[in-house]
Amino acid sequence: MKIKEVAEALERFAPLPLQESYDNAGLQIGLTEADNLTGVLLCLDVTEDVIREAAQKGCNLIVSHHPLIFRGLKCIADETIVQRCVRLALKENVAIYSAHTNLDNVEGGVNWKIAEHLGLTKTKPLVPGTPLSEGWQTGSGLIGELPKPVEAYEFLAMVKSEFNVEKLSANRVPRGRMIRRVALCGGAGDFLLDESLRQGADAFLTGEMHYHQYFGLEDRILIGVLGHYESEQYTIQLLKEILEVDVDDVPIYETQYNTNPIQYL
Repeated sequence: MKIKEVAEALERFAPLPLQESYDNAGLQIGLTEADNLTGVLLCLDVTEDVIREAAQKGCNLIVSHHPLIFRGLKCIADETIVQRCVRLALKENVAIYSAHTNLDNVEGGVNWKIAEHLGLTKTKPLVPGTPLSEGWQTGSGLIGELPKPVEAYEFLAMVKSEFNVEKLSANRVPRGRMIRRVALCGGAGDFLLDESLRQGADAFLTGEMHYHQYFGLEDRILIGVLGHYESEQYTIQLLKEILEVDVDDVPIYETQYNTNPIQYL
């Protein structure tokens, strides 16, 4: 099996044209047609530790959610983590492929995996995109319903437990507020707050939110912010589920490294 066949499997599920204009999903490093696949290591972020782990496990392909090369490189030295990772991946002959906003925006993708862990039903994209085919939805964010209404602070406690969040940020809504309709976006999804309000969501969950966006909405919507890494942690599981359909003769590993660069003290 060639490395390119893994890329093709990922792109069948989440075609590259679905990525946002600012993104750089797809092949980051490597010769996908020349190299036979020896193993796949899945991660959220590419770091030097992850590349070394791939080499130690005999994997010549890393599949990440966040692109290693997001903006153009003018130099490949050792001044930044991106430069060092590029050099190390080339040295270890490890190819790198990233499925980012294309995986966010497709039905069954990152946001749908978050909704699955919350038990949401009647799910649909918050901002619909162009359907890939009959009944195959695309778009930014997601909105759905809990099986039954839950008190706001009980809902936050459930989210904190399900996502193993050390610190969860939320606005100061009144106790007793009931939550049924939930909008969400993994990662940096604060741009969808206004649309969540427009569609009557009782709660909006995301990974990042600007300080001033918390103000003045206490009587309109519950805002819950998990952290970027925490909101997307199940993406590794999703990537494995996608690849296990087509990759059956080489090992697929999930990284053992927590690559979250933020610690809570």
